[in-house]
Amino acid sequence: MGAFGDELRLERETRGVSLGALSTQTKVNSRHLEALEAGHFHELPGGVFRKGILRAYVNALGLEESDWLPRFEASVADNARMLGLKAQPEENAWVTFASNVKKSRMRQQRSTTGRWLGALALAILLALAGWMVWIFEIRRMANR
Repeated sequence: MGAFGDELRLERETRGVSLGALSTQTKVNSRHLEALEAGHFHELPGGVFRKGILRAYVNALGLEESDWLPRFEASVADNARMLGLKAQPEENAWVTFASNVKKSRMRQQRSTTGRWLGALALAILLALAGWMVWIFEIRRMANR
């Protein structure tokens, strides 16, 4: 566990706030709060999102944001160096986020195209079945 995460956890426990209550109050996934306390910063979303999680955490506990944010950034950089990860500048985090959203939307568009084709095929089958019933009924009435 990282020293920064230990200090955060200690502050939370001193105030008697459970991780679940903090997650509910901040609307941050408890998985992210656990990663923050464990010092597993690579498991957090990048850039401003990571900072937003810390801000929500410290504000919910009534801690001073300006005291914690610089230490957090230093801890993130140290953690990245220890793991051999490349620290991503904040500007690049937005680019990565936007490209991931675009990829996700493209995936969704492909799946909806198949649904529309399926709905069209079903409509054609229903129309064909209706036409066949209509023809069958006309022939039956003509044979009377």
